[in-house]
Amino acid sequence: MSKTEASILIVDDDLDVLVSAQIFLKQLFTEVRVEQRPDKIPELMEIIDFDVILLDMNFTKGKNDGEEGIYWLNRILSINPAAVVIFITAYGGIDIAVQAMKVGCFDFLIKPWKNDKLLGSILAGLQLRKSKLEVEKLRFTNDTLDQEINQHFKEFVGNSLAIQKVFGLIEKVATTDADVLILGENGTGKELIAREIHKQSNRKNEAFIPVDLGAIHENLFESELFGHVKGAFTDAHTHKAGRFELAQKGTIFLDEIGNLSLPLQAKLLSVLQNRRVNRIGSGKEIPVDFRLICATNMPLYEMVQQGEFREDLLYRINVVEIKVPSLKERSGDIPLLVSFFMKKFTKKYNKPKLKLPQNVINLLSKYSWPGNIRELGHLIERAVILSDGIKLNFQDFASDFSNTKIQGNTEDNLNLEEMEKKHILKAISRNKGNITKAAKDLGIARTALYRRLEKYGL
Repeated sequence: MSKTEASILIVDDDLDVLVSAQIFLKQLFTEVRVEQRPDKIPELMEIIDFDVILLDMNFTKGKNDGEEGIYWLNRILSINPAAVVIFITAYGGIDIAVQAMKVGCFDFLIKPWKNDKLLGSILAGLQLRKSKLEVEKLRFTNDTLDQEINQHFKEFVGNSLAIQKVFGLIEKVATTDADVLILGENGTGKELIAREIHKQSNRKNEAFIPVDLGAIHENLFESELFGHVKGAFTDAHTHKAGRFELAQKGTIFLDEIGNLSLPLQAKLLSVLQNRRVNRIGSGKEIPVDFRLICATNMPLYEMVQQGEFREDLLYRINVVEIKVPSLKERSGDIPLLVSFFMKKFTKKYNKPKLKLPQNVINLLSKYSWPGNIRELGHLIERAVILSDGIKLNFQDFASDFSNTKIQGNTEDNLNLEEMEKKHILKAISRNKGNITKAAKDLGIARTALYRRLEKYGL
């Protein structure tokens, strides 16, 4: 007969009780620990996340009021509110049982018990434990995804050859569990691709957990990704599941992975290799099952050569690599994207009659869009918000191209490269010469900005 996967702890000062209970329960459950001293409970709970704890109510000779048991029940629940505790005692008064239940005890067994009664109580406790863990996971998942609920991710818009190649790769890789690395400039839709892979995968009914590694402070990295237990550090007031646990059976998306320091890369690599996490403050390893998708706009292969990114981590995360084209590389899709954003924002801001003439769309198609689709979407949204009439013209967008002036009606003769050059200079000036910040403002990688500076001789 196969054993039930569960960790049971029995705490009783009577050695005979411990031995007999352990012999019986070891035949049925994968792990059964026994302990005579209740003061060892906190230490044991730091090592093992017990599913059910059998706890005697009296440990001092001559005492039978159950106060010691109530005390240790409170300690257990303060360490782990999801713990399931079953009291065992030779003194079974109604008052003690009622008090125990009020504090948080799950069940109350009188010594000597019948084995079928003991087993039934433990199995019921395991069901409660499962429910508690599911509620805990759901709560943390909801907290994590709350900000995602109002975001509406649509299908990719475009029929260019460059984007069709991406579609083909998504279809091929989605139904596998292969780790995927998505490379591309900021604003090209890397997260949208990750979500589409998840949507088409066998894990589509489970959670998709996005993590912006560039936004997580190095000191919070382990807590955010691996979780922590109550009291692990000053602000750890409750147990917290990490992002890998929240992604159980689903997909975890690590964006901006190129921003990780080498020490954090090593910690991440260990989890990816072992598929196990340790919450901060706990010695217990938690097995995790997830699909990994990573993304970055940074040149990882160059960073490996420069010793800034671990080669073993790179080859761990890029079983399949998807390179997302910039908007400049798929300029033929710009009219479709313009149409998509116009429909979206005229509806959102209740301006259904607002139109964008074809000659303006043609001009927008000639711009290189250093911020890619994100920049295009933001620009159109701003123009729709500020519009007063029923038609947008190029002047409605001109301020976004570094305040380029429109002379007469010669919009079609506008020098688009000059517009881009001024756009870059404005970003650099605004950030007081800081190239990294300027690149972030423009929505492009630092290396991409350097290439443009070289191109324009700046």
